[in-house]
Amino acid sequence: MSNRNSISQGVDWTIVWLYAILVSIGILCIFMVEYRTDSGWLATFLTGKTNYSKQLIFAGICALIATFILLTDSKLFTALANLLYAFGIVLMLATFVLGRNINGSKSWIPIGGGFNLQPAELCKIFTALALAKFLSRQETDFSKLKSQLIAGVIAIVPAVLSIAQHELGLALVYSSFLIAMYREGLPAQILIVGSSFAVLVIATLILNPNVLAIALTAIAGIILFLLRHQLKRSRRLLVLIVGVWLFCVGTQRFGVPYIFNNVLECYQSTRIYSMVGREYDCSKNKKSERKAGEKAARKPDDYNVRQSKIAIGSGGFRGSGFLKGTQTRGKYVPEQHTDFIFTSLGEAFGFAGCFVFLLIYLFLLFRIIKIAERQRSTFSRVYAYSVASILFFHIAVNVSMTIGLFPIVGIPLPLISYGGSSLLTFTVLIFILLRLDADRQMVLR
Repeated sequence: MSNRNSISQGVDWTIVWLYAILVSIGILCIFMVEYRTDSGWLATFLTGKTNYSKQLIFAGICALIATFILLTDSKLFTALANLLYAFGIVLMLATFVLGRNINGSKSWIPIGGGFNLQPAELCKIFTALALAKFLSRQETDFSKLKSQLIAGVIAIVPAVLSIAQHELGLALVYSSFLIAMYREGLPAQILIVGSSFAVLVIATLILNPNVLAIALTAIAGIILFLLRHQLKRSRRLLVLIVGVWLFCVGTQRFGVPYIFNNVLECYQSTRIYSMVGREYDCSKNKKSERKAGEKAARKPDDYNVRQSKIAIGSGGFRGSGFLKGTQTRGKYVPEQHTDFIFTSLGEAFGFAGCFVFLLIYLFLLFRIIKIAERQRSTFSRVYAYSVASILFFHIAVNVSMTIGLFPIVGIPLPLISYGGSSLLTFTVLIFILLRLDADRQMVLR
């Protein structure tokens, strides 16, 4: 007779192996960035002073936590979902009092021993659980606007706090929960409206304000002409079209400039403008920290991306080889062990290595979606799609960021980038999913 509490019973070991492979690749990449040939590699791994040795310690701690999660009763996650979410919000609020400023972001709480905790990372787990809990309630009718708004608020609250902590990248991650909501019945119109708004913002950055206003007016005029017969029967349609036109023109003339000049930091606005090939005038930015006559001491905002492109491009098709990359070894790319860790893979193993690496990610995502679709419980399915969405967002944005297709927003590469908070977050996300999947015959609420 099998033991129901056995750690291996019902666990999807394919996910476990993919997780272990990716964590190992991450430690290897950090090693390639930092290792110096004049010191013994084994000794530096055991010191706990290098980033790759610290990441190995983080991996060991995460392995223990993963084991504990697999031994936990899955009902615990449904019971504590809302409480954990509230705890996560309190932790994020605590950073405003106890937080430590690192790289301009006050989103870290020192926990001793030189280690710091980033509540915004952990809150992704709690948000996924809380969202799954809400959508799995019998009284939740997700076809109604009220339920959709409540689900949106669950995701938006930690995002707003992340923005207040100057963590724009982590705030954007919370938009990935829209994918899980869409799977549960969120109207496609909402996604279309969101995508259209993103196109409007990009057009505002690229085009002259007057030209864009004329183009929007022309589009509105064409729509009015095509729908002239319907407009005679419905004044509401006319009001809707005119209202949308006013909103779009107001957004491009006043809304977007206000956000870039008053909400975002100068460096954030500069990076977004550089993505579309435009220069941003920091003299317009009210939050700019530069004083009159002060010289710019930091490197240009596109320096990271240019060096990243050089590093990845120098790898060619087959790569420069292990520990042979000049860009990686020369530390030309800033933050190469964290946000720009993908460059070390590109330079060392080339296009072929990056292709295989991304295939591992793709296999992991497809496996998670397969797990999501075989769940009997709405809670487990929503949580699984939340995990897949978070991973996909991180992967897509981080890789796009390193090759200049997305502005630099400080999003780590899952299980690869250095950082205890990031590794812990993705470990807990994945292994809670495995625990829920192992008990998929149970209907959890």
